[in-house]
Amino acid sequence: MMTEGTPKPKANRASRTSQARKTAKAGAEAESVKLLSGGNPQIAKADGDAPVQAYIAAMPGWKSDVGRWLDALIVRTVPDVRKAVRWNSPFYGVEGRGWFVSTHCLTKYVRVTFFAGMSLRPVPAGGTPKSKEARWIDIYEGDELDEPQMTAWVKQAAALPGWVP
Repeated sequence: MMTEGTPKPKANRASRTSQARKTAKAGAEAESVKLLSGGNPQIAKADGDAPVQAYIAAMPGWKSDVGRWLDALIVRTVPDVRKAVRWNSPFYGVEGRGWFVSTHCLTKYVRVTFFAGMSLRPVPAGGTPKSKEARWIDIYEGDELDEPQMTAWVKQAAALPGWVP
């Protein structure tokens, strides 16, 4: 049992320091990131958490808060999630099964695309016949974030075969 004033174990301190360095690095990289049309950060194609964090840090204004919320929700729901940036968008997948969700900044909203969205229950509202299996939701500034529904969709999507480009 730890009491007030008791030093925390070094492993916790080290992991917090490592996370703080990653966040600071992502923030510094975000300052030099070019924003494409609609405020979408231009981040080079790369695998891992670092490019995703750089993308999130570079998202303009309120969109960065949405990006952090989504990233944390996905990691909490799918602890072994694989991350990457492809086509200037964060992608989340499961090793050996492909990508199940991506996010993208647009002028007035953040789009969350589920690649097997037609298989989710309830089916996310966004999509057209041209989008085949993919469905999405658009999150606008001031929208109430439905964490239970988003968690359910992420859990369902991660269990399905993903998209392999």
